[in-house]
Amino acid sequence: MRILAIVPARGGSKRLPGKNIRMFCGKPLIQWSLDFAAAIEWLDAIEVSTDDEDIAACCAMAGHLPARLRPAHLATDEATSVDVVLDMLDWQADKGVHFDAVALFQPTTPIRKKEHWESARRLLIDEQCDAVVGFGPARSHPLLTYREGENGLMTSFLPSSKSLRAQDLEPAFAINGSLYLIRTDVLRKARTFFPPATRAVKMMEIVHNLDIDTEFDWQFSEWVTNNFCGEK
Repeated sequence: MRILAIVPARGGSKRLPGKNIRMFCGKPLIQWSLDFAAAIEWLDAIEVSTDDEDIAACCAMAGHLPARLRPAHLATDEATSVDVVLDMLDWQADKGVHFDAVALFQPTTPIRKKEHWESARRLLIDEQCDAVVGFGPARSHPLLTYREGENGLMTSFLPSSKSLRAQDLEPAFAINGSLYLIRTDVLRKARTFFPPATRAVKMMEIVHNLDIDTEFDWQFSEWVTNNFCGEK
């Protein structure tokens, strides 16, 4: 099975300008994903998809010069990760290069564990599922969430949650953004990284569930990485 790793990195972040090339615990944020992908032996190729020349130059310094800048219509807020990945697959196919699966490495989740990706590969191949996605513990259990109703009164999303205690609830998980592995033909057909036949790799430690979107996320993630990550 030939697997392509894609690191998507659009320029023009509004919440954290320049985040992909900002120094995170000693090296540019995007380099954490590039270095990790390079250490996975079964990935056949690594491609960076970016529209930004500064990001491209940063990746080149890390040994991963993007083969091209992505088209302008894929550099907007409306462009999805699926659009970006399919564009890269199509570009490769036009050159006669084809892949059976795609691994997506979002730069905003910098800390990963190799064992999680080894588990994902085994699930995709041995269990013959369509995709594998990384999950972490949900921050708030869905049965303990509320909506604001008439006159500002708070009501439960699910009436059955009225008498439930947190310790009695079935564990709930949320997609953490750090691991996506999917068969290429499935992605083309379903146009989602979460098709019906998707398996999970569960990641229970905070350091493997970091997702940087705001300045607070950045500061918190650096603190966690510096104090609790033994894999830097």
